[in-house]
Amino acid sequence: PEVKEFGDYSTNAAFVIAKKKLMAPLDAAKDLATAIEKAEPGLFRKVEAKLPGFVNMHLSDDALRAELGSVLEKGADYGRGMKKGERISLDYLDANPTGPVHLGHARGGFFGDVLANILAFAGYEISREFYVNNARSSLQVRSLGKTALGRGEEYKHEQLLRLLKKQEIAKRLKDMADEGEAGYYVADRIQKENADFLEKKAKITFDIFFEEESVYEKGLIDGVLGELKKRGAIYEKDGAVWFKASEHGDTEDRVFVRSDGAPTYVLPDIAYHRDRLVTRKYDKAIDIFGADHHGYGPRLKGALKALGLDPKRVEILTAQTVRLMKGGEEFKMSKRKGVFVTLEELIEEVGLDAARWFFLEKSLDTHMDFDLDLAKERSQKNPVYYAQYAAVRAANILKKAKFTKKQLDSAKLAGYDTLVPPLGHLKEAEEFELIKQLVRFPETVAQAAAMRRPQELPKYASDLAHAFHLFYERRRVIEEGAETSLDALLTSLARRALVLGTLGVLTNAFGLMGIAVPKKM
Repeated sequence: PEVKEFGDYSTNAAFVIAKKKLMAPLDAAKDLATAIEKAEPGLFRKVEAKLPGFVNMHLSDDALRAELGSVLEKGADYGRGMKKGERISLDYLDANPTGPVHLGHARGGFFGDVLANILAFAGYEISREFYVNNARSSLQVRSLGKTALGRGEEYKHEQLLRLLKKQEIAKRLKDMADEGEAGYYVADRIQKENADFLEKKAKITFDIFFEEESVYEKGLIDGVLGELKKRGAIYEKDGAVWFKASEHGDTEDRVFVRSDGAPTYVLPDIAYHRDRLVTRKYDKAIDIFGADHHGYGPRLKGALKALGLDPKRVEILTAQTVRLMKGGEEFKMSKRKGVFVTLEELIEEVGLDAARWFFLEKSLDTHMDFDLDLAKERSQKNPVYYAQYAAVRAANILKKAKFTKKQLDSAKLAGYDTLVPPLGHLKEAEEFELIKQLVRFPETVAQAAAMRRPQELPKYASDLAHAFHLFYERRRVIEEGAETSLDALLTSLARRALVLGTLGVLTNAFGLMGIAVPKKM
């Protein structure tokens, strides 16, 4: 709950119980509060029933100290989920191999990369996939080939012109006449260049690059059409092959194969999904599409249902549009022709950490404005700077928080040292508020994984950083008198452990987001 008086956790479960048992919600809340206290003795210092029927739970100091001990013990594994036994194929970025990666792709790319990190950390087996739209027969690949052969202008951008100047590429194209063949060759070179940029500069990684062309080469489309025909889900009309989409959740029937024999773009996608769910036996397929795929889901899921697959095994998330803002107005940064802005330009302008954070912090399904001025600002107004500064501050404290041999000997005589810190000496409100933020990390990761909401992580890191900065401003880590007073020494050791735990959890959160922990700022 956002209001502290409502406790660290609150539940409305009593309303459900009251409805089933035909009793007053407050009475159900009182019974539930008593049951919680009996089931978890020592976990809460107070469990209270409140009108009209909420149960508010306040964690005990001992429970918080014990969880801090768990943070310190588990280190980089704190918050890691148990193996789920569920295999997920996650397809993201959705960029065509006809030009550079631009902002529209970047949003889905960063989202997918971090969602993959979160799901893997939460205990799922993940395949990170990039579906390469490189079919020789596709209109975009043929148009790319037409441009590369000097017969068109559509894809005449800086990246292509630079590639065409390379002797080996120019020589290969000289011997080609077919636009589809030329387009496929150039698309392959663009894709390799983009993949290298994504891995090295954007830190977006993939396990599999699944080529659309392979769908044709392996006969996967014929397999789909054969199965649909066997199930009576397609028919011929006017020389074309139609899918009975209206019988499977769509508004009307759809053409799958045109009268000239060319498949529509949805058919290779269906074959790709069938490969993931049937051939490679993934339990789920998650797709992160661009805004231009709006309304595409029902068509795809309808076809999979017609193939005998459960459409619930496919999740489609759509990335909405992005605007760059500078000085409160939309800003086009690209010097190239056209309206796109490349991701490479943006990273050069604001840095990778800011780019990743700003894309992640907004929900994928909302339109977003990327504030260039704020992303470049080196102050506490910039959320990524503020969070990273907490990690740098914590690391600096740990460097300076050294204890003499005499002090450590005194602590050992009392039964403590830096490995077994005296956490019972943590007693101040700021210390407990900081621990409360630390213990939220496992549930934040679990929720982000289950709800497919990577945006929970930047919010969490901001909250943790805020609690740490507040602790730092109000409490000395090394207490005055730590050299002469055993009590002051033990408090200092406990606070050092709290700082160590904070740095560890911040590092975990940054790692999942693909954001660096700077050595200095």
